Amino acid sequence: MSRIIFHVDVNSAYLSWEATYRLQHGETLDLRTIPSAIGGNPKKRHGIILTKSIPAKKYKIKTGESLMEAYKKCPNLHVVAPNYALYMKCSNALTDIFKEYFHKIDRYSIDESFLDFTNMEHILGPPVEFAYFLKNRIKKELGFTVSVGISSNKLLAKMASDMKKPDAVTTLFPDEIKEKMWPLPIEDLFMVGRATSPKLRRMGIHTIGDIAKMDHQLIKAMLKSHGSMIWNYANGIEYSEVKKNDKLNIKGIGNSTTISFDVTNEKEALMFILSLCETVTTRLRESGYIARTVVISIKTNTFNHWSHQCKLNFATNNTTKIFQAAKKLFRESWNKEPIRHLGVRVTDFEPGEFVQLNLFDDDTEKQEKLDKVIDDLRNRFSSKAISRGCFANSDIKGMIGGVGDEDDYPMMRSLL
Repeated sequence: MSRIIFHVDVNSAYLSWEATYRLQHGETLDLRTIPSAIGGNPKKRHGIILTKSIPAKKYKIKTGESLMEAYKKCPNLHVVAPNYALYMKCSNALTDIFKEYFHKIDRYSIDESFLDFTNMEHILGPPVEFAYFLKNRIKKELGFTVSVGISSNKLLAKMASDMKKPDAVTTLFPDEIKEKMWPLPIEDLFMVGRATSPKLRRMGIHTIGDIAKMDHQLIKAMLKSHGSMIWNYANGIEYSEVKKNDKLNIKGIGNSTTISFDVTNEKEALMFILSLCETVTTRLRESGYIARTVVISIKTNTFNHWSHQCKLNFATNNTTKIFQAAKKLFRESWNKEPIRHLGVRVTDFEPGEFVQLNLFDDDTEKQEKLDKVIDDLRNRFSSKAISRGCFANSDIKGMIGGVGDEDDYPMMRSLL
């Protein structure tokens, strides 16, 4: 029997989640109805655009560009710093709804999931009808919209969800490829990026159909294995399974900040690093993972840049332990040059439910309880509800934007 796969994509996820939260807490202005964006540090005007509203698209504001560039295009752009703890809660609430109906849920990213509908018609009804029901339930109960793509494989389902936004259901089965997908520009094909599309256009290939109609061996000779892959994708050929994986497939979680002045003493630098560690470990706990590797990065006022990393004896999500490792790395690598940029990142993840106990550290449980209390207070009230005493007479905490040069929850580069 032919497979039926759903791809569910939250429309302008971070912005939708932020707007929904604010409306539910008394605000009257819906960020989705004005030129607005999520990203960086609005007060310092540095960082990048993570997502933007539909009205902001009229000003040609692009995801990934700097806040400074975006403000030049739209001086009245309303920018909000990201709140990853909130976004993880919204993503988890969405997954909880999926779990009521689907056995196989593959969380592709924080705002996208593949769902296996194969052999579910006798329980849930026709796939298109159920997709509309699911979309409308999410909108009614959670307050934000999604687009649903339906097809016989993951690739075509993802392509379908991108075809019509927001708040839509679209099918793209093999017999619809020629009509719906082939006329699209090559840039719309999954895995044709900024490096590949100019090469294809120089060869006279402008649409997805142009790729599909090419001789397979010719495009393989021109672009090697990547050429073979995009030829298959243009013809709708893709066989990967919807894996049962309701946790985010995250390669790393990090945050960094560009500082508006030279940091020349260790104490000040370590306060920045502590603030970054707090942000990173909060997101790590929200993700349900623990990490074994800690990485710090330093950039000087003369743009010299280096990074240093270490592996922990035991994987953890504890703020204090991550900071202790980051502090050690900083002291080993800093050569006393004035600092303008600092970053902290954790990688090498393990499931958070399988925490290995350290027999030589009897303080772990106490620190975990403290982290949980702090997280609960900040989630319930705001990120400023509780702060460490070392930040009492300093504005360093407020200088750390929600995102720096490193992006959390990066998209997987392949469906496989």
